Amino acid sequence: MRREDLRLGPSGHEDSFARDNLPPAELWPEFLLNRPEFAYPDYLNVGVELSDRLVACGFGDRIALVGNGRRRSYRDLSAWTNQLARALVEDYGVRPGHRVLVRAPNSPAMVAVWLAATKAGAVVVNTMPLLRAGELTQIIDKAEIGLALTDTRLAGELLKAAQTSRFLKRVVEFDGAVTQEAELDRVALSKSTAFEAVQTGRDDVALLAFTSGTTGEPKATMHFHRDILIMADGYASEVLRLGPEDVVLGSPPLAFTFGLGGLAVFPLRVGATAVLLEDPTPPRLMEYLETYGATVVFTSPTAYRALLAMDNLRSRLASLRVAVSAGETLPASVFEEWLAKIGVPILDGIGSTEMIHIFITSRFGDARAGATGRPVAGYEACIVDDAMQPVPAGTPGRLAVRGPTGCRYLADARQTNYVRDGWNLTGDAFVCDSEGIFHFSARSDDMIISAGYNISGPEIEGALLAHNAVAECAVIGVPNLERGEIVEAHVVLRGGFAASEAMACELQDHVKATLAPYKYPRSVRFIEELPKTATGKIQRFVLRQRAHQ
Repeated sequence: MRREDLRLGPSGHEDSFARDNLPPAELWPEFLLNRPEFAYPDYLNVGVELSDRLVACGFGDRIALVGNGRRRSYRDLSAWTNQLARALVEDYGVRPGHRVLVRAPNSPAMVAVWLAATKAGAVVVNTMPLLRAGELTQIIDKAEIGLALTDTRLAGELLKAAQTSRFLKRVVEFDGAVTQEAELDRVALSKSTAFEAVQTGRDDVALLAFTSGTTGEPKATMHFHRDILIMADGYASEVLRLGPEDVVLGSPPLAFTFGLGGLAVFPLRVGATAVLLEDPTPPRLMEYLETYGATVVFTSPTAYRALLAMDNLRSRLASLRVAVSAGETLPASVFEEWLAKIGVPILDGIGSTEMIHIFITSRFGDARAGATGRPVAGYEACIVDDAMQPVPAGTPGRLAVRGPTGCRYLADARQTNYVRDGWNLTGDAFVCDSEGIFHFSARSDDMIISAGYNISGPEIEGALLAHNAVAECAVIGVPNLERGEIVEAHVVLRGGFAASEAMACELQDHVKATLAPYKYPRSVRFIEELPKTATGKIQRFVLRQRAHQ
């Protein structure tokens, strides 16, 4: 398919910004697209695939989205997104290739607005609800965004950013809570429920996903229409075996590709039901899991640990058939306790914004405590040294991955840091054992070198979390004249346990009894709360910065 063959929408105008700012083709990773499930047609629009197509397949009366007191069928979702798309094109001038920012908590309205903008041919930038004006300005400037669509409850920081932005010309509010009518809702309600979606190409950019938890200039990862479907037609189909009877629920933000995939793309691809929760604290998450009879849950190890402290888990989660964990490595103690108390698999996985979703995972019947698992169908992974040479089984090294998705940064010199020799280098240190199972060691910048030993911080965290006094912890290396670095543990204690020198000694002795003694934390600091990103990832770099102050 030639680019000039694409139909450019009703006006014939197209904004080529995203296409023009893709990295040079020679800097792309190698894409493995030879599996039949990834043989998409030349023309493909994700907005249509996740709404209208389900109605055409007979799912019109099934419930697609639940949230904020409303249930929306697939027929409702198709009509709603068509009205919104008409409004975007006819009243707000959206044309193919325009970047459109979306800002909202997890809600049916956010999903509908994202799908509508995609139907209109826009390149959507979903943003975290917790971002402030300065952070939003960085995203707006990087992607040269002219139109922002925001839940009216989150408009303040965006309006503040718009006051000084060179690019953002209009902020339009919509009602995410179903308590009042906002501008976009009023305009859309006046529109026909019929809309001919822009005939985008399968390899046109549909989504700019900004990475979380990084410092410096934000990186925008560029995902095509086909990439969004690949994560469902690959991982969700092969590993989760998702089907129309599933009810999916979880905590990651939709602006995070882990959340967008798990809580929107996966269920909508197969005609299942997505239950969206704006305030996913562990008690609320448990309430929704029980109330809606969820069969699949997506959340982080920290949340699973909190759920495990609740009563009557097996009966309250009787409908659950699988739990998915990502964002942080899953401690062996959490895996074992979950399986013992609930009796359903908890599948660990590693993904990245650059790769769009999970690419290595455990599976039904092949999930082991402390192991991440094997590559998802269509992906290849290996462990390499700094020269990109494979290392022997059992040897720590850099994780290199390639498959049907991969890293393309928007106009960013850091492309060559992530992609080398056709492989995606995720920034993680892993070990692959003799059975081909991958085990997480650490983020590359979280590996601690103390007195000549390479020490994995997450391994020590796993040992500490097995102690009944520890609620959460993070382990870092801090400078030391004698040893180069020493292991330092930052520990949040459970209720009923007090910070003291005796408690620190008890935790140190526990680690010595669990792991090789040289790995024990020579420094233990008790804190009230760990620093985290909006996606729930622990910000160890913040702890390291504090250690240097």
